[in-house]
Amino acid sequence: KMLKTITLAAIAAVASGAVTVPLKKMDNEEFITQVRDGLKLASTLGDSGDIVIKNYQNAQYYGEVTVGTPAQTFNVIYDTGSSNLWVPAKDCSNCGGKFIGKKNKYDRDASSTYVVDDSPFAIQYGSGPVSGNWSVDSATMAGLPVEGQRFAEVKDASGLGAAYSAGKFDGILGLAFESISIDNTPTVFGNLVSQGQVDKAIFSFYLANGKDGELTIGGTDDSKYDGDLTWVPLSSATYWEIDLEDVTAGETSYDSSTSAIVDSGTSLLTGPTKVVKELAEAVGAKKNFAGEYLVDCDAELPELTFTIAGEKYTLAGEDYLINSGGTCLFAIMGMDIPRPAGPLWILGDVFMRKYYTAFDYENKQVGFAAAKA
Repeated sequence: KMLKTITLAAIAAVASGAVTVPLKKMDNEEFITQVRDGLKLASTLGDSGDIVIKNYQNAQYYGEVTVGTPAQTFNVIYDTGSSNLWVPAKDCSNCGGKFIGKKNKYDRDASSTYVVDDSPFAIQYGSGPVSGNWSVDSATMAGLPVEGQRFAEVKDASGLGAAYSAGKFDGILGLAFESISIDNTPTVFGNLVSQGQVDKAIFSFYLANGKDGELTIGGTDDSKYDGDLTWVPLSSATYWEIDLEDVTAGETSYDSSTSAIVDSGTSLLTGPTKVVKELAEAVGAKKNFAGEYLVDCDAELPELTFTIAGEKYTLAGEDYLINSGGTCLFAIMGMDIPRPAGPLWILGDVFMRKYYTAFDYENKQVGFAAAKA
């Protein structure tokens, strides 16, 4: 199944003041191939505690944003693990091919609301740098207008390597906090809030298994989860970072008193390399030549439980496997983030598919509830 273009006509109201962005999901076979062929997940986080930077070869979900007047539409990763909006410029090099990985590109000359900035923009990913310049233009997110949004026109995306060249996304829309935004640039969601476009400073993800997802802007959609949301205060309003009390497989504890980032831009789970290796061994996962852990699809696997604010969030074996044609990928990767920011876990889409997740920008908390199938 190829990623399909989403039109703004598909946006639907779900509650007073809340609207939904449909999120398309790459199928498992294509996703596993992309993980296998792309550069491995990495971090350039140094001891200074600067931004955790990752590759996007393991991102499965994409939605639309528009920039300019008339609107120019882009498929973006809605990423709670970063804070800036960038899209490729019309003269971008290494921005996909004519047929494979073709990108939608921003044309400033075609927009009547473009405002010149042209300050240099650069971001360092695990695989290399991405660069361009800043611009200002109108934008829409879930059909909600944002005036004067500062964003980056990327001129060279070679640092993202194969993950971007062959990927289905054009750019990134960061949903973390302004404190980690490059140049302290106001975020798109922050501008929606400050410009009075949403009733509540909350956005929420529904990423159910086996189908496309939804991003709700301005609130939550209680038709997508069971029971009540359990709210967890952030330990740091940079990323959406929370305290993680314990990680267990079956009856065995593998990590305790650590932290986790709830990150929609990472499809897998990641944890400290040593811990992930122990977990993989415990479930019988074997590492192949490409560095992936593969598991017998028919194996009986223990429950994986994350204890957060005293509550246990459990993944069954089938929840942390990605099955494609009889090949099962162990959906946890090792990544070591040094102190003072690390060590930490990343709770990506594998976790968020099981648990509907709400992000409360104003009160600096995240809410979890069991997602409906």
